[in-house]
Amino acid sequence: MVGKLSTARDIERIDAGRRTSDSDRLVLEEPLEIRLAGSPLAVTMRTPGHDEELAAGFALTEGVLACAEDLESVRPCAEAEWGNIVDLELASAVADQRAFAIGRARREFFLSSSCGLCGKESIDRLRQHIEPIHGEFVVAPAVLAALPGKMRSRQEAFEETGGLHAAALFRSTGELVCLREDIGRHNAVDKVIGHELLLGRLPAEQGILLVSGRASFELVQKAGRAGIGILCAISAPSSLAVDLATELGMTVVGFLRDQRLNVYCGNHRVGGI
Repeated sequence: MVGKLSTARDIERIDAGRRTSDSDRLVLEEPLEIRLAGSPLAVTMRTPGHDEELAAGFALTEGVLACAEDLESVRPCAEAEWGNIVDLELASAVADQRAFAIGRARREFFLSSSCGLCGKESIDRLRQHIEPIHGEFVVAPAVLAALPGKMRSRQEAFEETGGLHAAALFRSTGELVCLREDIGRHNAVDKVIGHELLLGRLPAEQGILLVSGRASFELVQKAGRAGIGILCAISAPSSLAVDLATELGMTVVGFLRDQRLNVYCGNHRVGGI
């Protein structure tokens, strides 16, 4: 798997004034076109691998799908000159119901590896369509504190390249369910969510989603779409992320590292010492 996520490049190293020729491994970045019934829906820059999960997760977290039953099929198409294509097929009744949302999605969605949805119009639209989180469970701080180490030990591609984000879904007991790596933070999350969607395991109301960077608004809304109860981040959350999580009844934990953590909202799911 790691070999498929990275490629070798010749480099020149300079260390204390000494120049040497060497090689280094770089994470792969390629475009993926997501189609709906054969027509373009979105293009995202991603690290190849788990493309069907990415397409399914993207469709769910951006409101094209509401649940697994909405999706008739997801299949890769022949590789294009510039990248890969995945085609989604919705159930016929669902496609009719969501015609307006699909048309709007086609106008709005072009993603890069560093940015997802931007702008007040998109934020307002997303706020109106996410159901509150209903999962009620309690996790000890010690369980949360152990999660970064579990995720880091499974980040094989990051170990090789140092250039990938990771997202991991855990059960409330701390057991790892799914981990995905990608050059885009939102892509890594969509791959995890798509994995669970295709297995029919959403909503994951008693799940814990850990992301390797910060907790942004878009990651909260993606976790909210999947019904995930706790979102943890190695770095900080944004103010808008905490505001949205509070609205949804989601727990947000930040700066989860070195046996320390901050609980920004949803404190009732973090209990004990």
